[in-house]
Formats: sequence, structure tokens, C-alpha cells
Amino acid sequence: MKRENKSSLLNRLSRVEGQVRGISKMVEEDRYCIDVLTQLQAVRAALARVETEMLRDHLSHCIEGAIVSGDADEQRKKAGELIELLGRTAR
Repeated sequence: MKRENKSSLLNRLSRVEGQVRGISKMVEEDRYCIDVLTQLQAVRAALARVETEMLRDHLSHCIEGAIVSGDADEQRKKAGELIELLGRTAR
């Protein structure tokens, strides 16, 4: 992971954590279902943004590093990891 992205990602995840705590409180308070569902969608969207940033970082750092290294085994390993990850999200 790139150092410059780390604090940004941690800040985003802290906000998501706060949102999830807020949703728990909404459920405890028997808040209107649509309000809770709206907040759940917001959390999912926030996590998707973190995931996109992590994927971008992985591609520009780890995958690119394997390509530049010229190490075919490392290239296959990194490509395989990415394919496995994308396969899991497709399920």
C-alpha cells in the first residue's frame, strides 16, 4: 500500500465505522426501515469507494511492480490473486 493513501483510507474506514454504529443505534431505536436501508446503502457505497481505491493502489504498485520486475512467476502469482479476488466478488 502506498503511504500517501493509507491515512486517507483509514479516515474513510473510520467514517464507515461511525456510520455502522449509527445504523445499530437506529435499529435499537426502531427507526423507520427506509431510513435504516438508506444508511446501509450509504455504508455500502463508502466501502465500495475504499475497495476501488485499494484496487487502484494494488494495480499501480503490486501488479505494476511484478510487470516491471520481469519475473514471470511473480507476474502469474499477482495476476492469479487478482483473478481469484474478482471471482469471489462475482459470486
